[in-house]
Amino acid sequence: MTVLDSRPDLPFDERRSDPAVLITPSGVSMPSVEDLGAGRGPDWLDQWLAANAADVLAWFRHIHAHPELSRQEFATTELVAGLLKSFGLQPELLPSGNGLVCDVGEGERCVALRADMDALPMTEATGLPYAADTPGAAHACGHDAHTTILLATGIALASAPSLPGRVRLVFQPAEEVMPGGALDVIAAGGLDGVERIFGLHCDPRTEVGRVGTRVGAITSATDLLELRLTSPGGHTSRPHLTADLVHALGTVITGLPALLSRRIDPRSGTVLVWGAVHAGEAANAVPQEGLLRGTLRTGDHDVWADLEPLVAELVQSLLAPTGVGYELTHRRGVPPVINERESTQYLRTAIESALGEDALAGTKQSAGGEDFGWYLERIPGSFMRLGVWSGEGPMRDLHQPTFQLDERALLAGIRVMTHTALAALS
Repeated sequence: MTVLDSRPDLPFDERRSDPAVLITPSGVSMPSVEDLGAGRGPDWLDQWLAANAADVLAWFRHIHAHPELSRQEFATTELVAGLLKSFGLQPELLPSGNGLVCDVGEGERCVALRADMDALPMTEATGLPYAADTPGAAHACGHDAHTTILLATGIALASAPSLPGRVRLVFQPAEEVMPGGALDVIAAGGLDGVERIFGLHCDPRTEVGRVGTRVGAITSATDLLELRLTSPGGHTSRPHLTADLVHALGTVITGLPALLSRRIDPRSGTVLVWGAVHAGEAANAVPQEGLLRGTLRTGDHDVWADLEPLVAELVQSLLAPTGVGYELTHRRGVPPVINERESTQYLRTAIESALGEDALAGTKQSAGGEDFGWYLERIPGSFMRLGVWSGEGPMRDLHQPTFQLDERALLAGIRVMTHTALAALS
């Protein structure tokens, strides 16, 4: 069995002594195998987890300590490919060399399980002994856990006496940048022959051992807006002789969200929030250039299709009286993730089989974006939220330098993903 230290200078000491124990970030030992669904079958999965839990932890900590940003996931891809090959599997790299797919089992029927691999451009501030060794990159969204869970699930499935079909493992790059690495997978034929696809995401507001599902939209479409304004500039004592650029910026900042709220059904969950505004330096000078950036999100697929021309119309109407020049860039991002009903029922069956009836949890639609939606534009599938909160202490949110998860969630995720594949194929 291949074991990786989480950092070269960090011995794996007592953590290798008992494969039924994982060490949480706080250093407290937790009997993970017994706590999270052991005895619920199949027997070969219980046996695999009991024998390999410590290796799963080592893989996770290694990936966590060596984060790679979007479209730079070459070492992570090499690690995953090497481990899969060591267990007799045949991974196929994407043409870019970062990301891969790998089939487990045989037969015409095929379902896919997906994990994203990229880290975020921030510096970790958890203080963990296996914290990221790369300044400016950190797994603050749980993609290290997603990768580890899918890796272990694939290897566990390869140990099964038989499978009712093929399971395609999709290790995807570049989820954190729009329009997302899911399009790379699709372009490379990663969905060819696949009936359904399933994925998960860490949820720091749900306790370990519980998994959230819902039918319909679970995330939102996310677009980027950038508006550049130009003016002849001038003295603030004579705004009537120029085009008041800052006033025009303010008109759009307040006016565009207000008008959108009157032109779009409020039940769609559409929201525009500005994140950056820049103009001028001197208090008594009308600037010549200004910049406005923000995100536009909606939970309704039909609304998303109509947003670009509507935004263009409203910006033009707001700026026409001001006399400023402008250039609007509307970058369409990712569609909402819309969980198909039958696939979601497979998920719920799998969660109950893997972890018990109490593990089933509902979940609300998020305004966040997730490029898993591109897969569901082409084939049915469903996306779930895996609880990673220990149940004690603060809920450290995603995309924060202090984010960390309870490592028992790794085994819960492996069980759920394995049962999901079996339920969908059966």
